[in-house]
Amino acid sequence: MHLIGTIAGNTPYVGLLGTLLGIMMTFHTISTSSHMETEAIMVGLSLALKATAIGLVVAIIAVALYNLLVRKAKDILLQWDIRHER
Repeated sequence: MHLIGTIAGNTPYVGLLGTLLGIMMTFHTISTSSHMETEAIMVGLSLALKATAIGLVVAIIAVALYNLLVRKAKDILLQWDIRHER
């Protein structure tokens, strides 16, 4: 559960890092090229946004899974407490 919680908490940042790197690489390519086509710029920016989308999708899935496991663990502990009450 700790691993899933860590993944859920950090994947948006990994996606954001991918976005920043993609945009930085696109701007670097623009600045070093004497002639830049808009198609090349759009490809770089779309890849950067895909990194964000993937990070968010993984984070949403991980948060949902984490919440499901926490709820199941609480249910199991509650059932154990009920059975072993004196």
